[in-house]
This record gives sequence, structure tokens and C-alpha cells, in this order.
Amino acid sequence: MATRSRDDREARRRIRQMEAKRRLRQEQSARRRRDNIIAVSAGTAAVVLAVVLQLTVFASNPSEEEYAAAQAGLSSPSATPSPSNGPDIPKAETAAGKVFTGELKLNGGAIGVELDGTKAPQAAAVFKDLADKSFYNGLNCHRLTTAESFGVLQCGSKNGDGTGDPNYTWGPIENAPADNTYPAGTIAVARTGDNAYGNGTQFFIVYKDTVIPSDSAGGYTVVGKVTSGLDVVTSIAAAGNNPGTSPTDGPPVAPVTIDSFSLK
Repeated sequence: MATRSRDDREARRRIRQMEAKRRLRQEQSARRRRDNIIAVSAGTAAVVLAVVLQLTVFASNPSEEEYAAAQAGLSSPSATPSPSNGPDIPKAETAAGKVFTGELKLNGGAIGVELDGTKAPQAAAVFKDLADKSFYNGLNCHRLTTAESFGVLQCGSKNGDGTGDPNYTWGPIENAPADNTYPAGTIAVARTGDNAYGNGTQFFIVYKDTVIPSDSAGGYTVVGKVTSGLDVVTSIAAAGNNPGTSPTDGPPVAPVTIDSFSLK
């Protein structure tokens, strides 16, 4: 009788473990289907849109740490962002005090850009290096938001779907607006939510005044601005987006390709 009782307990324990793994895999699958988490709350007087520009977190199979977190009722283990950049990240000193000007071409349309190495030296160094290596040529702009007070076009995902290279992340956050307002023409850096060292290769162009509330890590690095050709982006936005995480947040209706990105 005691043996049967132990067998029953063991069977129930295995069922619980299987359920925990199943829930975790479902959560991971949902995470991979979205590159960003948008929190939207509507009020009588205003609509506040909160955006977390986020990279993929988990691989297809949970690690022991992830599984233990799921058993404890957590969605993921606690993140411990690195306080320093890896050897593949260009040094901030290479851009400090410099202003880079150039051109970004989207679907044949030319956009004049300026990156400010005085206010955001680390970000300017990264994007100058990537542009010089022709990293962006042929990549796409995978995300367009068209809400009333939230208009951005996000580009530069290495895989074209909003995910990035987990080995190419950097920080810190630089030149983020204190009031969380990103004026039309702003060029800012997308990053992992709640991680000041979660920047990668993605950036977003703000085509109308936009408010993006800070998360626990802060705001988003403003690396530069559009100096001409913002109408190229507004024309893309006018065509609309296909629904993704919300009716006003998803891929552009017409695919957007980066023809080239040059800086000098």
C-alpha cells in the first residue's frame, strides 16, 4: 500500500513537471511571435502607449534555470545585464565629439540623416561602424506603428523579423529625453526591455511626435535626426500597417527595404 502511494505521488509530480514544461514552451512560442510588447491603456482624457522594443529571449528548449523559474511560477529567470560591452562593439571614443552625416535609402527614397557623437558617442560609433560595413544593405523595416500619438518605423533586424544577434548587444542608454517625448524626425535605438545594455542593430525613425514611457532601465537612446526626406517615411506610414501586436502596430503593408545606409 505504501509503495502504491509513493507511485501515485511520483506520477502526480511527473504530471506537474510536464504541465510546467508545456506552459513554458507555449510562453516561449508566444514570445518568438512578437518582437515587441506594447501596453495600451485607454482613458477618458488620454491614451498612454508604452512600448518595449525587445529581442527574442529564449531558445526553443528551456534551460534548467528557465525550467526552475517556470516551476516557481516565474515567466523567466531574473536578467543580469552586463555592465560592459564585448570586443565586437566599437569604442565610444571613435565617435566622441563628432557629427556624422549621410543618407539612408528606403525603397529608393533618400533620407538625409545626422548622427550626434557628442550626445550619444557609443550609439554613433556603433551605427557608423555598421554602416561602413554595409550591414544594413538589403535588410528591411519590419515594424510600423500608426497610433495617434505613436508613429515609428523600426528597421535593422538582422533576421528581418524583429529578432537580433544575442552576441551583439551594447549600452549604455544615452541622450534619452527626460520627458519621454520623441519629436518627429528623431532617430533612436531599439533595445531589450528593462535592459540598459540591450541595444543591438535596430533603430527606429519617429515620423510624428511620439511619447514612449521609460521602463525600469530608462528611455531610448536618441542617436540622431532626419535632416531631409522625412516624407519618405510618412508616405510609407500613410499606406498603413498589417495588424501585428495590435491593429496599429505591425509590418508595413508594402515591404520596406534598406537599399543603403552611408555615413561620413
